[in-house]
Order: sequence, then structure tokens, then C-alpha cells
Amino acid sequence: MIKSMTAFSSVEKTQDNMNVQVEIRSYNSRHLDLNVRMTHGYLAVEEKLRALIAAHIARGRVEIRVGIRDASEVSYAYEVDAPKARAYYKVLTELKELLGADGEIPYDLIVSRGEVIRPAEQARDIPRAWGVVEPCVQEALSALDSMRLREGGHIADDFALRLKKIEELLLQIRENSRGLLQQYQQRLKERILVLTKDVVKVDEGRIEQEAALLADKSDISEEFVRAVSHIKQFNTLMADQAPSGQPLNFLLQEMNREFNTIGSKTGNADVAHAVVTVKSELEKLREQVQNVE
Repeated sequence: MIKSMTAFSSVEKTQDNMNVQVEIRSYNSRHLDLNVRMTHGYLAVEEKLRALIAAHIARGRVEIRVGIRDASEVSYAYEVDAPKARAYYKVLTELKELLGADGEIPYDLIVSRGEVIRPAEQARDIPRAWGVVEPCVQEALSALDSMRLREGGHIADDFALRLKKIEELLLQIRENSRGLLQQYQQRLKERILVLTKDVVKVDEGRIEQEAALLADKSDISEEFVRAVSHIKQFNTLMADQAPSGQPLNFLLQEMNREFNTIGSKTGNADVAHAVVTVKSELEKLREQVQNVE
């Protein structure tokens, strides 16, 4: 099953006084490359998250952003910066004595200093957080997978059209390669006649022998069989459930090698033209395969 590596999904859930927002973007990459951004303090959740994504996605660059807001009472805690509080109080006392002011020093003069009372570092409830994050990420991955499958379907349609064209051209190449023995015999006779100006008698047996050698060197039956096999395997991989991007890319390299050999073996102009067209289609397939998981 062809899947594109390019997709996007976003999911938000609120459960047990905890709000989780997940956003996933995936791009082309030769290998699995994870980039995770998460609310500070949830490192243990990030480790679980990486394992979860790696179990769903085989390759590609995946950028995931997870925002966690805990609205429960236990998530709020504050502490006093005692040294700063004492220092402010001391300075205010000195100021009061200096000015000869009466009355108590109001606490709000000290509390209003933002650095005196500050949020305290809280131990995160990782199991509780993961209980909300996991289903949220699972839903986001499912949405991402759906988009990748839709995009992959369009790529598969393009693959099918190009492979059909390559199959047709391959049959044309085989047809145009028939009768090479007779072609080489006639070509040799014509060249000998031009060189000898019809003075020397042509040895038909020797011409047949030389033409047979040339035809054998130009035989593309093995390349034809392998190219057909590669096309069939390409179609099989497209229908497979496993990630197929890398094996498809390898097959395209092998197909390109076969057609290079075909082009170098035959001197037929029609065959050469067909080979050029096939290589153009293979290059377009190779560009598309870079986007397949």
C-alpha cells in the first residue's frame, strides 16, 4: 500500500482536568527523523511518545508538537524567595525609620515584587499525563495516516500509468529488435560491396557467421525478461502493506540499468528512441518514489 511521507494532523483533547494539544507534520526523508517539542517537565512522556511514533511510521521527517496544560489544583504550587523577602523588608524598615513614618509596613509592598513569590517546581504526574497524551497522539497518527494514504493513492495512480507506458515501450523494443540477424547480414553485404566495389566475390557463409556473432552480442532477451520481472515486482510492492519506498527505489535503479544495457546493445534507431522515452519515465517514477514511505 503506497503511503506518502507528506501529511499533517492536529488533535486536541481535555480529560481529567488536563488539556493536550497535538500537532504532527511529516516530510520526505530517507530515514526516520523525529523532532519532538513538548511542554517542559514531561521528558518521560517524550520518551514514550518517540517509541509510539516509531511503531507507526517507518521513515520520513516527523515534527510533533505536544502542549500539556494541567488545570488540577495539585499542579499549582508557589514558594517564597526568603532572602529577597527579608532584603525588601529590611530596606522598607530603613526607609520608614529614615522618614520617621508611623504604621506597619504593608505586605503588598513586598508581595508586589514579582520575584518574592514564584511558582514552585512540581513533580509531573507522568502516568496521568500519558493517559491523556497517548489517545490524543493515537488519534493524530490515525488522521495523519489517512492523509498519507490519500496522497499515496494519487501517487500509485501515477505509478500505474507510467508503468503501463513502460510495458508498452518494452514490447515495442522487443518487436523492433526482431530480425537482427537478417539486418546485420544485409548491412555487412552492403559495406563489403562499397569497400570492394563489387570486385571481390562475397563469401555468404562468412557473412552469415559474422552477422550471427553481431546478433548474439545484440540479443536483449535476458534484459527483456528481467525488465518484465522488475515491473511485476514493482506492482507487487505497491500492493503490499509494508513500507515500500526503499525497495521501489532499488527496483527503479535496476530497471534503469537494464534499459541502459538494451540501449547500448542495439543499434536500431527506433529502439534507441524508445529507450530514451523509458528512461524519462523512470526518472519521473524515481522522483515520485522519494515521497513514498
